[in-house]
Amino acid sequence: MLLLHKKQSRCVGLSLSFNLSFPRRSDWQCLLEMVAIGCALHASHCKQPKKWSSIISSSMGPIKSNNIKVVINGAAKEIGKAAIIAVTKARGMELAAAVDKVLVGEDAGKICNMEEPLEIPILSDLTMVLGSISQSNANGVVVDFTEPSAVYENVKQATAFGLKSVVYVPGISLDTVAALSAFCEKASMGCLIAPTLSIGSVLLQQAAITASFHYDNVEIVESRPHASDLPSLDAQQIANNLSNLGRLYNRDDLSTSNLARGQLLGEDGIRVHSMVLPGLLSSTTVHFSSPGEVYSVRHDITDVQSLMPGLILAIRKIVRLKVLCLCLFLFS
Repeated sequence: MLLLHKKQSRCVGLSLSFNLSFPRRSDWQCLLEMVAIGCALHASHCKQPKKWSSIISSSMGPIKSNNIKVVINGAAKEIGKAAIIAVTKARGMELAAAVDKVLVGEDAGKICNMEEPLEIPILSDLTMVLGSISQSNANGVVVDFTEPSAVYENVKQATAFGLKSVVYVPGISLDTVAALSAFCEKASMGCLIAPTLSIGSVLLQQAAITASFHYDNVEIVESRPHASDLPSLDAQQIANNLSNLGRLYNRDDLSTSNLARGQLLGEDGIRVHSMVLPGLLSSTTVHFSSPGEVYSVRHDITDVQSLMPGLILAIRKIVRLKVLCLCLFLFS
């Protein structure tokens, strides 16, 4: 897979990845393969506001105004609330609307415990929001924190009204990603589907790729405070990144008969050990070794706030993109 180090500066679309039909792999595992390609290239009722124009306004095209108008879809979720605060504080962008099916009519600032209300109510009708925003002459981005089943229609609607999309919704199927890739390419509209918004996670992946050329032994150890899909998407993505480099690891210990040795990811000898204990940090560590030496790279997440710098970066970059992108790597 080192042949993927071609001289390309744009995000890799699905057209480079559909022949990755690995047997017995889940949609997300296939999707992580495509993300790895991109990584390798980089090593109640609604309260009617007094003035709608002051609440939601945006459109498509090249940079037309200083501020990017941002719509948070899934605003009532923990990550949505964090995004509202981050966008409000970010230079060069402003919160244009907040959308969710719950807390409708509540002030977006109040649900985030901000000192002052934003005078932007939570709305439930995304179509109405997009229609209002499309009437102004500014760049707009919809940040989608909703559900896998809603992503395709949400992105289609945003594109129809001239807005780009940043999607952070774990569990999207490969078919949905494929359909969105074709749709965005035809419409010449940008969309980022991000397996992670953590810049630290991206840096960990980069460091792991660099280290893999110098060590023959590698194992991944992760911890999570709550049970979820394990191995985590982070661990799977790291394993796929390293597998795509065409190397074989842990040659002296390839047997998987001992369950205590962890789960083997792929056929390249990379193992992952997942711990789930209340009180633990969400942590991922990649251990590399050679005789007489151990090199470890670790990334911890203590709060959803850690995802906000990556989100702000994605919003800034997506306004000029005209294809679907699967990797925050290419923005960092």
